[in-house]
Amino acid sequence: MDYTKRLYDLRVDNDLRQEDVAQVLKVTSQAYGMYESGKRSLPIEYLIKLSRYYNVTSDYILGLKDHKE
Repeated sequence: MDYTKRLYDLRVDNDLRQEDVAQVLKVTSQAYGMYESGKRSLPIEYLIKLSRYYNVTSDYILGLKDHKE
């Protein structure tokens, strides 16, 4: 699974808007939208922040594992 799909699924499963996640990362909602759509690569520091925020492993976000923990 592509990490962009995981980013979308995690956001939707947590009833969040792109603006909400953008605030967590301290970026604009447009910048976050580009990460989620795959138009920009997700920086490693944002991967770490998001895995902590969603309480999942980075491997889960990257699609390397199907288990969240």
